[in-house]
Amino acid sequence: MSPILARIRGVEPTLTATHRRIAEAILAEPAAVAASTIGELAERCGTSLTTITRFCRELGLAGYPELRLALAADLGRNDATPREQSLIAFSPDDPVSLVLRSLLASDMRAMEETAAQLDLEAVDQAVSVLVNARFIDFFAVSGSAGVAMDLHLRLHTIGRPCALWTDVHSAVCSANARDNRDVALGISHSGTTAEVVEPLTIAKERGATTIAVTNFPRSPLAEAADIVLTTAAQDTPFRAGGVAARHTQMLVLDCLYIGVVQRTHETSNQLLTAATGAVAKHRLPPR
Repeated sequence: MSPILARIRGVEPTLTATHRRIAEAILAEPAAVAASTIGELAERCGTSLTTITRFCRELGLAGYPELRLALAADLGRNDATPREQSLIAFSPDDPVSLVLRSLLASDMRAMEETAAQLDLEAVDQAVSVLVNARFIDFFAVSGSAGVAMDLHLRLHTIGRPCALWTDVHSAVCSANARDNRDVALGISHSGTTAEVVEPLTIAKERGATTIAVTNFPRSPLAEAADIVLTTAAQDTPFRAGGVAARHTQMLVLDCLYIGVVQRTHETSNQLLTAATGAVAKHRLPPR
């Protein structure tokens, strides 16, 4: 089972006001909730026992006892691998050593939670369609575009026909040229970036297989995708807007790239060897 806290964070933006109040209570004090009865949680959130049960079922759980067990498992994993606590907010007086430890702890936690909840069957399916695609479109903007560029360049190096579009006008034009032989992959931490959602939706309407990489499995981007690959990063002050998501996005895209290389090993190995030789002459000799 995927980490329950990551799952709750992922669906929180799409919850009703009442269910969001429950989610916030759990995320704020997971240990306290794990030790509470359903009645105690209902009282804390100002809601009913039935609403708590419905919230659990919305998470895919049978009921409140399963939620408590999942929280205990999450907390147990955290206790088994103690690390520096991530800072909620950095102050002007924080030494760089504390900032560094906090960043490391935060990013490692996000990577581990992403790996734990990632749908490996969906990864395998995504690799298959990327290998067989006539053409691959990448749609991303801002920070996600930098991550997408890395995968685009690496797939291009091993002979996969692909292009990265960071301008929505160009993106929608390319999306309109897709059909059922093609693949379109959109990357957005929030899953609400219109410049990414729009071309991915168009590509799907034209018959292309669509893939979404997002932190929120109920986002508009996820709804426009045939295959959804989710990350598990938390925004924090000074790292909002998906900055904290870059490493988790790269982890997911790395899995896709390695999967493609594995299934096209002979051709990919030849092209990688040739590429290494081609750029070698552009490296300056050591002094």
